[in-house]
Amino acid sequence: MFKLIDKIIDRITMYRLVLYYLIGLLLAAVALSALAILPYAPIAIIYSSLILVVICWISNKVLGSLFKVSINIESSLITALILALIISPPESGQYLSVLPFYFLAGIVAMASKFLINIGKKHIFNPAALAVAVTGIAIGASASWWVGTASLLPFVLIGGILMLRKLRQFDLAVAFLIAVILTTITIGSVNGHIVTSLLKAFSSSPLLFFVFVMLTEPLTMPPNRDGRIAYGVLVGMLFSPLVHFGQTYFSPELALLVGNVFAYLVSPKGRHVFVIKEVREASTGVFDFVMETEKKFKFKAGQYMEWTLGHNKPDSRGNRRYFTLASSPTESEVLLGVKFYENSSSFKKEMLNLKPGDVITAGQLAGEFTLPNNKEDKLAFIAGGIGVTPFRSMIKYLVDKNEKRDLKMLYSNRRIEEVAYWELFNQAYQQLGFSTIYTLTDLDRIPEEWRGSRGFINAAMISKEIPDFKERKFYISGSHQMVSAIKEELSQIGVSYKNIKTDFFPGLV
Repeated sequence: MFKLIDKIIDRITMYRLVLYYLIGLLLAAVALSALAILPYAPIAIIYSSLILVVICWISNKVLGSLFKVSINIESSLITALILALIISPPESGQYLSVLPFYFLAGIVAMASKFLINIGKKHIFNPAALAVAVTGIAIGASASWWVGTASLLPFVLIGGILMLRKLRQFDLAVAFLIAVILTTITIGSVNGHIVTSLLKAFSSSPLLFFVFVMLTEPLTMPPNRDGRIAYGVLVGMLFSPLVHFGQTYFSPELALLVGNVFAYLVSPKGRHVFVIKEVREASTGVFDFVMETEKKFKFKAGQYMEWTLGHNKPDSRGNRRYFTLASSPTESEVLLGVKFYENSSSFKKEMLNLKPGDVITAGQLAGEFTLPNNKEDKLAFIAGGIGVTPFRSMIKYLVDKNEKRDLKMLYSNRRIEEVAYWELFNQAYQQLGFSTIYTLTDLDRIPEEWRGSRGFINAAMISKEIPDFKERKFYISGSHQMVSAIKEELSQIGVSYKNIKTDFFPGLV
């Protein structure tokens, strides 16, 4: 069951999944309103949604042109639909009177991305900032009407899919624990602990807030410890009974405080990269060699979110997460990207990049990095293009002449798909890092092949890495491959705590 779910959501980018989720919630709300379960007219929900979509889309387009930056249409649509779910639909006779509220909220949300940023990195969740500003400026506040018991099943089902896609369960759990403890503390004062808890989970925007607002990638910390601290902070402030002096917190204010914290502990800024060279690393794999005027620090093995503006993006959008295949020791930035016959519009546009063209990136993140303890014995397992973080790490170790006890299993379908031979051979000659290559297309293995054959499994791991129980395993490849190898390692007694997997939210 979970494998089928993962297979489906792995084919959808994070932004597109959020968009589908929000549309689904609004359709559910329209249906419930038609059945008189929700206190709104179906046409009112449709009206507010369309008005906010138009306002956000136009504002985003105009601001993008003024600031001469690539815009993400999906992002503006997502913000508009979030606003539609937290700002109440108009009542009968109020369709015109609510327009100033909608216009101000939509424009502020879009403008915040362009005007309130440092180093091209926006700081605040756009929807949260928009309703906070409208509350102060014109006294019109968000009702967060999505937080009703009748919508709860739809919020919950789609939200769990979102968390599974993002792998942000640690953030959600930290937030929910903080909310529960805060609610119990406040409830113990007024004697309504159970009632407060039931209301928080069934008749409030709590779960929608977790699934959609709290987990926005651009405004939360990229590392695990930072995410947990962020979740705890926002969770403690989430209750409307929490206040400092005369200032009572609302969901949007709690999130904005958390956004400030996230900015302070996160890598800063977005970067513009200029293509210097595009070269074929192996069959179907191309290396994009890039330069940037603004240098930045990163750890070998980390990834970034890349944006490539192009006309008529397909259902997978105009953003991708790619691992930096280069080492921090190199002056140029390197991306290794795999292209398929039916590649997305993003990848087709990327393959057309020429020297001098630009691509932007931000949201540096990832904890798939070398351990601080240099005495740890390591085992890298790579599948296809999943080798890029290992290229980054091994290049770093070679350039630093840093010896570690390291072995790598590297799987590809055919020999011509193997990338970075020269570097891995150099690592063996210079530092003794051994790489065991295996090919899985058994009908096309050359007669002279001296490497392994078949998929990486428990038997191959036991044979090639006899001291496997003493090593920390790093696995990078397709989701299906990573899951399968984790199971194989579990079968031969490798502890879960000694397995680290590469993950970033989105489709590559």
